[in-house]
Parts: sequence; C-alpha cells; structure tokens
Amino acid sequence: MIDKSLPTPVNKIQTLQMALHAKAKTEPSFRFYTLWDKVCRTDVLKIAYRRCRRNGGSHGIDHETFADIESTGADTWLGKLQEELKDKSYNPKPLRRVWIPKANGKAMRPLSIACIRDRVAQLAMLIVLNPIFEADLLPEQYGFRPNVDAKMAIRRVYFHITQHHRMEVVDADLKEYFTSIPHGDLMKCIIRRIADKQVLQMIKRWLVVAVIEECRQGNIRSTEAKDTHRGIPQGSPISPLLSNCYFRRFLLAWKKFGYETQLGASIVNYADDFVICCKPGTSGKAKEAMQRLINRIGLQVNNEKTQVVNLRAQESFDFLGYTIGQFYGKNGVPYYGTRPSKKALKKVLDKIHAETSRRLLISTPERRVLEINRILQGWCGYFNQGPVLPSYKVLRSYTESRLRRWLVKKHKLRGTTTGCRQYPDEFLYGKLGLYKIAQTMADVSRAKA
Repeated sequence: MIDKSLPTPVNKIQTLQMALHAKAKTEPSFRFYTLWDKVCRTDVLKIAYRRCRRNGGSHGIDHETFADIESTGADTWLGKLQEELKDKSYNPKPLRRVWIPKANGKAMRPLSIACIRDRVAQLAMLIVLNPIFEADLLPEQYGFRPNVDAKMAIRRVYFHITQHHRMEVVDADLKEYFTSIPHGDLMKCIIRRIADKQVLQMIKRWLVVAVIEECRQGNIRSTEAKDTHRGIPQGSPISPLLSNCYFRRFLLAWKKFGYETQLGASIVNYADDFVICCKPGTSGKAKEAMQRLINRIGLQVNNEKTQVVNLRAQESFDFLGYTIGQFYGKNGVPYYGTRPSKKALKKVLDKIHAETSRRLLISTPERRVLEINRILQGWCGYFNQGPVLPSYKVLRSYTESRLRRWLVKKHKLRGTTTGCRQYPDEFLYGKLGLYKIAQTMADVSRAKA
C-alpha cells in the first residue's frame, strides 16, 4: 500500500549515495558543505518514510501512529514535514522513555523512542550521511553497516583464533556506552567530514532533546543529555551512525600507538561490544592499554564484566550470542569453535513460553504458530554456525511441548498427557504448519562468509 501511495525513484537515491561515497573515499580529508538541501529532497523523504514504516515501532510522545498518518494522507504529511525542514522551523519533539530488560535479565536498559516525524527526519539524514562516513569506518567495525553483520564478526574472531593463534581474548565491556559519549568530542568526529551548518545544528538538537517518561503520577521530564553534554538517544535511527563514528576514535588510537602490531592484538567490534584477540602472553598488556585509551576518550570500562580468557586453558566467552571456546567432536577430538550461548537459548525459550501463555488462549492456533514460526526462523537463521544441533533439539522439544499444552488448555481437554496425544507431530507440522527445525547438519541453513 505505502509503495503504491509513495512512488519513489530509487535509482536517483542510489546515484546520490554512490556519488557521496565515491567522493568521501577518494578524498579522505574532504568536507561536505551542501547537504541540507539533499536531506529535504522529496525522494529522500519518501524513502525515509517507507523505511520507517517498514521498521514499524511504537509511537512517540505525541502518540501519532502510521495509521493516523495514512488516514489523512502520507503525501500531505510528508509535504508538511518537508516545508518545516526547508524553512528551518522544524524542531524535534521530546523522546518517550521506556525500559527494556538487559540480556542478564537483572537490570533494565533505557530506550528512547522518537516521534515518527523525527524518525523520518533522522532516516533522511542517514540516507545522506551514511555513504560519507561508511567510507571512513574501519574493517574491525561490523555493527549497523551495509553488507556486514554480527555473524561476520563472529567468523572474524574465529579466524583470529584458529588462523593467527590469538588464543587469549580480552572480553571487554563498556559502562553505559551510549549514555556516556561526550557531545563535544563526538561533534569533532562529525565536523571532520561535515561542514554544512544546518546539518550540524540538527544533529546537536537531536543529541540534547529532552526525554519524557509517562507514569501514572504524571510525566517525568529529563534533560540529562543537555545538562551533562553526554549521551546519544539509544533507540533513535541516528544512534548507530553516531556510535560507530565515536568508537572509530578508539580503534584509530589503538593502531596509532602501535598496540595492534606490538602486541599482535586485533579488535573485533559490533556496536558497543568488542573483543581483543591477543597472542599468548600479551592479553594483560592489551587490557591495560585498552583501559587507558578508553579513559582518554571519555568513556569507562566495566571492570566487573571485562575479563581475560585463555582458550588454551579451556576457558570460553560469549560474544554476540555465541559461546566461543574449545569443544569436543567425534571420538573426543578437541577443536575451537562456536555454539549458541546458554543465555541466547534461554532467551528464545522464554519467548516461546510467552507466545504459548494461558493469557493467549483467546487466540487461534494458526495465529500462535505464525508468531512462533517468526521466532524460530529468526533464531535458527542467526544461530546456524558450529555445533547447533544440541540447541536445536532443546528448542524443538520445548516448542512442541509448549504448543501441545497450549492446545490442550485451549480446547479444555482432560489430562495433560492424554490431551497432548491428540496433537501428534503430523498435526503440528502438517495441519498447523509449525516451522521444522533442522535435525541434521545437512539441513542447517548455512550463512555465507
């Protein structure tokens, strides 16, 4: 529907991005002066809206939804936003603060949700800026970039371990990375490439925008980012680009001071997660050097979670959902490899549990299976490297059991064990169309390197 209502000459956008990227690549010191007019282009805004619509997401502080926008006409709505951007009357609205559980399940992470108009404006900015800064990002950076992903970062770590024998790993963790990035130093990273005054002013506004948390007692307004001159709004479209630009400073310093060559230590980074793969006997020095450089750029290392792992001592570590360490194959032959981490497996089991909860008995079996299949396909599509079959077996068994129990409660059958027999595999996979998790390595979908 939206593709039909907003026809966009995609080729013109690609031509623009290719030209910007080529200029940035061939002239590393060039600064771009006229970019704001490109952000305001009709075709750029249409593409930005389309991507924002595809990404979905919750409403912002103004409670405006995509349904509201399209009920009055997306073209009209975009035209109004374009006018505000062109006449420079546009001002971002406060962010809506929500809290989501961290991976450990014990703490909560703040997420800042921008209004749809602000998300579209930021995506339009990204369409223009991404090709420029992509030319500068380093090969060690894998987060939120075209043609690279988290699994490629995992394979790079595996390559360092098995091919270059970097058997000691500094598993680093930064303390509140997104909320502690200093604005002044961050803007220096942007100004190095961008000279357009309007673009720079807009980025500054997005950095210091207020945050509102909706509570029963009333709204709580916070201006912490403006008061402390730190932090980028985690959850906003522009955050990944800004975080990559700032982390690049640490990587450049690591290379400039010679730690990569002197210690034989290579970094693999994804967003705020990174590991340092070291030659035997150098991990201690690498950790100390990393802490000094991180402090120099205004960040802090979380010493409680940062650890040095010696793979030769049969130690292991978790990175991007995978456990990396020594495993044993047939006949007890040891090898270094990857497998889904226990945390990642527990997380997906919790999701299956939630989708087969009693509170959803009003739903239809077909709807439950549709939601479960989305979870299974996404999880198995990501975790398809290394010895995954044991994890697949646990996930498959748990999913079948939970779905059968849900069907028994749904149809009010007597006896859980007897009732579950009414729903054999043929019913789950044949009639309902439950996603079939691979049972042999030949059936596992392989990711290309």
